[in-house]
Amino acid sequence: MGRVNPPGRLGSAPAHEHRRRGRDAGRVLVLNATFEPINVCSVRRAAVLLLKDKAEMLEHATWELRSEHTAIPRPVVIRLVTFVKVPRDTHRRKITRRAVFARDGWTCQYCGSRSNLTVDHVIPRSKGGASSWENIVASCAPCNRRKGDHLPERADMHPRRQPTAPSPHVFIHVASPTIPAAWRQWLPATGAVADAA
Repeated sequence: MGRVNPPGRLGSAPAHEHRRRGRDAGRVLVLNATFEPINVCSVRRAAVLLLKDKAEMLEHATWELRSEHTAIPRPVVIRLVTFVKVPRDTHRRKITRRAVFARDGWTCQYCGSRSNLTVDHVIPRSKGGASSWENIVASCAPCNRRKGDHLPERADMHPRRQPTAPSPHVFIHVASPTIPAAWRQWLPATGAVADAA
């Protein structure tokens, strides 16, 4: 559920958070008109939305984007002016290892380990298990080997939480390897997911 009210003032994030290199450099958090986080986009795309008055800036860096005729603060969080309907079932098709890890808080769902992660089919494929959100969990390699091709009852290994399709917010954590501090007030509390990556 998205926020109903903004926190108050336009914020400025530290420049060092947005000059980092790598996959998360130049990423902007996009909120729906309802203040619900729905996406991550490039700085270029965010600037276009702002210049076309299709979005408003909620958080910006302390430095500017400049062109020959204009300068705007570097966007960090933007909000769409018009509500966009986000189809929830699209997330069911995006099963990736990283998305499974993010959904499961980057922890093995059998022992709680946070290292050497892989994925496990709770009901093995050889026993008719589907490759679906409801049957795939994060598992450390030792637990995965120990469970092998057995059903949970036979292996006496059951996931700590029932696997389900993740909320759309999980994909924001997948899109940005680290979550900038300026984004955190706009994202729902997700415990280990928010601190991971």
